[in-house]
Amino acid sequence: MIALAGVTYRYPGTQRDALHAIDLTVGEGELVGVVGANGAGKSTLCYVLSGYVPHFFNGTVEGSVQVAGHDVTRTAIGELASDIGLVFHNPFNQISGARYTVLEEVAFGLENMGLPRDEMHARAQAALAATGLADLARRSPFALSGGEQQRLAIAAVMAMQPRVLVCDEPTSQLDPAGTRAAFEVLRGLARQGGTTIVVTEHKLGWLAAFVDRLIVLHEGALVADGPPRQVLASAMDHAWGIGATMYTRAAQEVLARGLLPPQPLLPATLEQAVETLR
Repeated sequence: MIALAGVTYRYPGTQRDALHAIDLTVGEGELVGVVGANGAGKSTLCYVLSGYVPHFFNGTVEGSVQVAGHDVTRTAIGELASDIGLVFHNPFNQISGARYTVLEEVAFGLENMGLPRDEMHARAQAALAATGLADLARRSPFALSGGEQQRLAIAAVMAMQPRVLVCDEPTSQLDPAGTRAAFEVLRGLARQGGTTIVVTEHKLGWLAAFVDRLIVLHEGALVADGPPRQVLASAMDHAWGIGATMYTRAAQEVLARGLLPPQPLLPATLEQAVETLR
């Protein structure tokens, strides 16, 4: 569903590559997390996958970007929109301002696709229900809290039913309960809907608990790719700047005090920590 080969990108007017020689393959229905320090290239990777690079940001792209059957660098964003959805980390960048209610905002993209009214309404209602916004359907998008607006942005893209969903820090303004709900929605889309999802996040614990694979970007290069627990364990031996989950740090402390025998892999999630310390 996603195939990047030798992808290198540099923003206009800059002297270094934002992404360098990226090779990445993601299959249908996979949920893949992306981590890295600030400036590692996470958002840029999202823009490449969704076509904003190079069609909006311009710059120079080398290599092949194939997403949902499209050669992204040669296909206009308008043609990509029905198959590839992008959720920005700042919901203010995504709310159109052209509709008066939450329900109308979710249906806005469907209107542009020319779908029948009944189908638009059904899709919008389903997306609102999935993101916990059904009771706010008649409220103004600008009367929502930051977390509610972030869920609205997710709902609007979900309603489009893209084959590939790219999320750039979609839970940055959500509390732990909202974050869990968002990740459960994403996992459901991947498991039941077969949607291929790539999500960048700084919340390592949630990624470790929900994603199938975790990739690490460092200074624009892809330096690790594999099961979350293994990737986070290897990250502890490198200066990639991604840190560790609270459960890994707790296990390190217990290990340092001699209360835990040496472990091949330290826990990265609550469930793994319970099993390790039991």
